Amino acid sequence: MTALLEQLTNIADKLGLPFEVGLYTATPAPQTYLVATPLTDMFDVFADNQPSIEVEEVRLALFTKGNYLDLRNRITRALLDAGLTITGRTYVGFEADTGFHHYALDVAAANSWG
Repeated sequence: MTALLEQLTNIADKLGLPFEVGLYTATPAPQTYLVATPLTDMFDVFADNQPSIEVEEVRLALFTKGNYLDLRNRITRALLDAGLTITGRTYVGFEADTGFHHYALDVAAANSWG
């Protein structure tokens, strides 16, 4: 199974969206870009205390100066088509100082372990 950040990088590339992990540092920033922030890497509890599944979670932040709705839908479809789980979608707000709409998608993947 491919790691979640690698899957997100591939999805961003297919959608033609600039992508960074943690912080987008290119200046000037493009009109639209994605930033992934890792949230958790966890093992669920198993009866024998030996994990066989690792769950990775990432918050994928969409920043755009245009209409975020079409992009949100395209990203959502690409994530679901890749077999990823979307655990939440939130409009964070409009950042008046930068002119960007900020939209967040929380994404999870279960990977085999061991």
